[in-house]
Amino acid sequence: MPAADTIFALSSGAPPAAIAVMRISGPDSVNSAEALAGSAPAARRASLRTLRDASGEVLDRALVLVFPGPDSATGEDLVELHLHGGRAVVRAVSAALAALPGLRPAEAGEFTRRAFLNGRMDLNEAEGLADLLSAETEWQRRAAGAMMGGAFSRRIEQWRQEVLVLSALTEAELDFSDEGDVETQNNDIISEGCMRLHDAIRTLVEAPGVEKLRDGLRVVLGGPPNSGKSTLLNALVARDAAIVSDIAGTTRDVIEVPVSIGGIAFLFLDTAGLRDATDDRIEAIGIERTRAAMDSADILLWLGEEGTGPAHPHLVEIAAKADDPTHARKGPDAVTVSAKTEEGMAQLVATLTDIAKGLLPPPDQFAINARQRDLLAQCASALAQMAEADDWLITAEHLRQARLALDALTGRAHTEDLLDTLFGRFCVGK
Repeated sequence: MPAADTIFALSSGAPPAAIAVMRISGPDSVNSAEALAGSAPAARRASLRTLRDASGEVLDRALVLVFPGPDSATGEDLVELHLHGGRAVVRAVSAALAALPGLRPAEAGEFTRRAFLNGRMDLNEAEGLADLLSAETEWQRRAAGAMMGGAFSRRIEQWRQEVLVLSALTEAELDFSDEGDVETQNNDIISEGCMRLHDAIRTLVEAPGVEKLRDGLRVVLGGPPNSGKSTLLNALVARDAAIVSDIAGTTRDVIEVPVSIGGIAFLFLDTAGLRDATDDRIEAIGIERTRAAMDSADILLWLGEEGTGPAHPHLVEIAAKADDPTHARKGPDAVTVSAKTEEGMAQLVATLTDIAKGLLPPPDQFAINARQRDLLAQCASALAQMAEADDWLITAEHLRQARLALDALTGRAHTEDLLDTLFGRFCVGK
């Protein structure tokens, strides 16, 4: 259903710019275009118009486009004004629109929220759009594009239809099991169908999530004092992010540096040097934080003696300071580097990206977030419990719970708090 009021906002980048796109959505959008331009052009046809305010003063010469609802971005009548992108022009047109009855400035994410409420996109596609707008790396862009394009939603709808079929078979057992002319031997079909769905959903739940793409893989540099961690960090991020000194214990706290390498987001963490004992209370706190950082690392670069690093599934032995004739050598599986001469740096970067590709969702495929993962886990749990049920009423209830979780994923079932949180991520023009 269309909203009772009409909203407007700048939907392009902040001025000054070559062009500024002012978007208007709602029942009075076409009337507002006529009020400023004198007349509205034919639907979906860009037309040059002179825009004037209520006093007749010329505001701008602009392209005007009209998109009648429901076949528009928001599902409502929508107008775009393609203005010259100066600040004064944008301010003047905004003021003229605000003076029209029934119009008001849009709130953050309100255009996208109306698109969702009018069925132009579901929650998953909206979340994909939010991720696309904030994407900074190529892998983030591709994963967000797949989510926004509806790949995940189509998978959910397929599973939902399968649950509906299983629910119908269960209802047949409940309603007609005592009637001889109705086939009710559906036990195996229902049980096998539920477990097949459960296994498919659990596979997705356990796959790498979007958080690693968004926040970056945590790469921790660990080792004893003066092992070259800070120097290597600066070389990896191509700037002086950490203080480098020959004095042991220079790094006292964890230093975090985000960087994109090969289209993949990494978060490099330089840490305090590890040693068995210290009388310095501040250094002791730094060492404790180093151990916590290594425990949470996705990848651990170990610059200490070979074989002395903590157990970690993605530990990379680093033989640092290769330019120093006295540097500690390591076995053939280690990466030998020199941050000063750049020896081995290309190999280290290649090693990092190779490991990262195994920890991230495949490119061009969607990746689910925490909300989606929790709801899928609820659905899988309901399906697993159904397999243990020995009463058709209980089976029907578990299937209903599974269906509700899938409905919540796409937004068929939602709360206002959820919508406020989601659409609050968008800028005003979206």
